[in-house]
Amino acid sequence: MKDMTEADVREPGRASTLTFHDGTQRRVICTQREVPFPDGELIVSRTDTRGIITHANEAFVLMSGYALAELIGAPHHILRHPDMPAVAFKGLWDTIEAGKKWHGYVKNLRRDGAYYWVYATVVPNVRNGQIVGYTSVRRKPSLTKVAEADALYKTLVPSSNA
Repeated sequence: MKDMTEADVREPGRASTLTFHDGTQRRVICTQREVPFPDGELIVSRTDTRGIITHANEAFVLMSGYALAELIGAPHHILRHPDMPAVAFKGLWDTIEAGKKWHGYVKNLRRDGAYYWVYATVVPNVRNGQIVGYTSVRRKPSLTKVAEADALYKTLVPSSNA
């Protein structure tokens, strides 16, 4: 997963270095441009148990700004926006690794530095009693709930990511 550069974004943005749960780091550049979630669409992806993308639908490709070939085999955290607190993802992973369904509001980072909000539901894929991966379905979020989540997340994100 490569670092983002100024050439990747359409307009000036702020740079941050993210550290992921696996210890890897990535430099990202975020702009203030929001891409609205399209009406009537669902973003669907599947990952293996380590969070590596194994399937992405067309809506995911379009909203993320990545080519399908760039998404398949990449860690799902390639979309992590620095405004998202690590604790939100810890809660997600704790829930799905326990075999339970998780849902919540997520601010995602596009390949071009813009962002988009989703209401995500993640479920474990279980075969013969074992979790073999995860499916995530994202839909258009409630603007009121996004505002609430955004305000909460701002209290949880360390200033080094801001």
